[in-house]
Amino acid sequence: MANLLTYRHLPLKFPNPVVNSAFPTSRNVVVLASAVTLPEKKTRRRRKQSKEDERGPTSGAEKGLRLVFMQELMERARSRDVAGVSEVIYDMIAAGLSPGPRSFHGLIVSHVLNGDDQGAMHALRRELSEGLRPLHETFVALIRLFGSKGRSTRGLEILAAMEKLNFDIRQAWLVLVEELVKSNHLEDANKVFLKGAEGGLRGTDEIYDLLIEEDCKVGDHSNALTIAYEMEAAGRMATTSHFNFLLSVQATCGIPEIALETFENMEYGEDFMKPDTETYNWVIQAYTRAESYDRIQDVAELLGMMVEDYKRVQPNVKTYALLVECFTKYCVIGEAIRHFRALKNFEGGTKVLHAEGKYGDPLSLYLRALCREGRIVELLEALEAMAKDNQPIPPRAMILSRKYRSLVSSWIEPLQEEAELGYEIDYIARYIAEGGLTGDRKRWVPRRGKTPLDPDALGFIYNNPMETSFKQRCLEEWKIYHRKVLRALHNEGPSALGDVSESDYIRVKEWLKKSIKGPDQNALKPKAASKMIVSELREELEAQDLPTDGTRNVLYQRVQKARRINRSRGRPLWVPPLEEAEEEFDAEIDELISRVRLEEGNTEFWRRRFLGEGLNADNGKTIDVKISEPTDERDDGNVEDVTKEVEEDDDEEEEDEEEEEEEGEGEGEGEGVEVEVEEEAEQTETQVGDRVKDKEVEAANSLQMIGLQLLKDSDQITTSKKSRRKVSRKSMQDDDDDDWFPLDIHEALKELRERDFFDVSDMYTIADAWGWTWEIEIKRRRPRTWSQEWEVELAVKLMLQVIELGGSPTIGDCAVILRAAIRAPVPSAFLKILQTAHSLGYTFGSPLYDEIMSLCLDLGELDAAVAIVAEMETSGISVPDETLDRVISARQITDNTTDGAS
Repeated sequence: MANLLTYRHLPLKFPNPVVNSAFPTSRNVVVLASAVTLPEKKTRRRRKQSKEDERGPTSGAEKGLRLVFMQELMERARSRDVAGVSEVIYDMIAAGLSPGPRSFHGLIVSHVLNGDDQGAMHALRRELSEGLRPLHETFVALIRLFGSKGRSTRGLEILAAMEKLNFDIRQAWLVLVEELVKSNHLEDANKVFLKGAEGGLRGTDEIYDLLIEEDCKVGDHSNALTIAYEMEAAGRMATTSHFNFLLSVQATCGIPEIALETFENMEYGEDFMKPDTETYNWVIQAYTRAESYDRIQDVAELLGMMVEDYKRVQPNVKTYALLVECFTKYCVIGEAIRHFRALKNFEGGTKVLHAEGKYGDPLSLYLRALCREGRIVELLEALEAMAKDNQPIPPRAMILSRKYRSLVSSWIEPLQEEAELGYEIDYIARYIAEGGLTGDRKRWVPRRGKTPLDPDALGFIYNNPMETSFKQRCLEEWKIYHRKVLRALHNEGPSALGDVSESDYIRVKEWLKKSIKGPDQNALKPKAASKMIVSELREELEAQDLPTDGTRNVLYQRVQKARRINRSRGRPLWVPPLEEAEEEFDAEIDELISRVRLEEGNTEFWRRRFLGEGLNADNGKTIDVKISEPTDERDDGNVEDVTKEVEEDDDEEEEDEEEEEEEGEGEGEGEGVEVEVEEEAEQTETQVGDRVKDKEVEAANSLQMIGLQLLKDSDQITTSKKSRRKVSRKSMQDDDDDDWFPLDIHEALKELRERDFFDVSDMYTIADAWGWTWEIEIKRRRPRTWSQEWEVELAVKLMLQVIELGGSPTIGDCAVILRAAIRAPVPSAFLKILQTAHSLGYTFGSPLYDEIMSLCLDLGELDAAVAIVAEMETSGISVPDETLDRVISARQITDNTTDGAS
């Protein structure tokens, strides 16, 4: 502790010593370290005298009297009564008792409790002038006071004085550091602690934890790391909590590789430093909010490691919020939905995801992503979770599209058309209101080579999700479902459909292939302008509101120019409308498909399958179908023709066989004995090759299971001739070494279990590890067929939910929903939509109201028409006389018909 003695000390001076005054009025500051510089003779004489007094006889009355004074003094000291303590000391002197160190300790404590550092020092100087040696507790109290005031220099001087008086300064040093931290003087606390550590003092576990935590809270990673090193040098290893404090700083520095290095040290360290849930949260946050490179793969790897360690680590609300934020910003909306379903089970989960609008407002991005991808059912689930958590809808989520439609209606077809309001829109006034004259109006179509100005792309890593209608999303979900059914038929065989014939099985497969493939994409491409006739050229120009006069050459040039403009602005090229033939609904095929039980995510089923239970003769049957896995649920539905793939594979196999036969014939051209020997060798080699090929084909067409993937390490089936020969040669060598697994599936799985290649306890998914009990039912659920009525029902629910959460739909949203209800038609929804629009202060044009009431009358919905008229009059909207006459006449006809029938 020699470093603490390097402070410059001033000699203690008493210019005007007062014998009978306990509180001199001098304001001179005296350094406490000079307390040990008193003259030696005077000190020895007084010490000797005090020892003689102690050895001398003391009456019991004097002891009792001193005890009474001390009790009264300490009671007044605890009550912070400085004057009362002084009076007690005067009374002691008057009674013939000299105040000792404990009496002055009470006086100093009273000043300390009042926060009077000047008074405390004044009392200390009085005690020193009396020739007394202060108590250890007195110095500790003074250090506590100076620490709470942030006066680290004076605290170090007290420590130096204590060390010169041979006191143990460790406790006082710890108190000083702790008080400096509590008084928000963290920099001084670090300096005092490190200076003491250099002098050989050892901190307590609480002090180490406190300093590391507070340093990390303010972002002082350097000092936190230095103190951690000092802690390890003192014999205490850093634990998980210390690493988490360091990660909290590393996760916000923008360089996730630093956090990953710390994480790897924890992962491969001792048990007391293994990563926990908070550790994973910090590293995932570092990757999610990094502004460089694509980090989604790193987050997926961390997620896999966390799932593998599910017995020790379980996610919390912050984990799910970060994962939803990550997957949303990288537009992996399917995974974001899965983790949001888990997040909404936590109370206040949507508030954690919102993060007060920071970090790009992840909640708004999630809502916008669901809207743009047409996932309206999931959007309603998210809004209901927000209502449960009392989380209002953020303004970022209510951003308008270029057609002035919010998330309430921007998913209803047609997407790129503005709503019909029933009256002409003043575009000039709207242009001025948007800041067109001042230059504040945003350009939706920027100049070529400039950054896109779509405000909805803000917050996403690359770009916002592609805009998809709810109708198109329903069709894509059906394609995904049919792809799963086809895969199940490929694995299970005809037994998946129950007791059906082979023709029914083939018919279902062909229907599924056709459904997955979708319409011919070539028909959607525009025809070359040079091959178009005059009528076709005029049709394309007329559809784009372009002039159609002139010769064929003029029309041709005009079409070419229009297409170039559309390409430069990123617009789709015009194609002639196709007559969409409604897909014939086959009830029998639909009933057969409904029999297929999808076991995706059912771990128990696959465990039984791995153990060989539930297998039948159809599982090993060769099925001539190949299924291409979808790379992304956001694909446009293009699926390769599976029949063509099968034919190509068959052609390649036939070519391989013909080539082998030709090589055999070439080798047979020789003389006598050599020909026979070569033919025998060739037959043997052919038999072995055929046997190996049979094994490969059986391995390729056998049951696709999780455990069976272990058998395909080195026996991957290739289509090239050269790789086939290598695989055959390698298979022959393995066969000679008896390293082959049995061909029978039951025996092969049994061999795997006996050799401990794989254990069924290791078969689990993220749903099993994290308790997603709802996952299996959602995956088994059949998609719902799109209908205009269902779309209107969801739109009305969404509009009311948004209003409940504090959002404000636009008049365009209300008009689009109303137009969808007219197309359906859904007369029961007209009144609710109009009431909501009127409550928001919107009014439509008279033609729109007339169209609605005419439709109600044509459909025989007289009550709906009357209710609409009443709503218009209540809202102060004038109803034309012709409309009232039509409604009244229809009502009279209905009444007369009723009277006649009665």
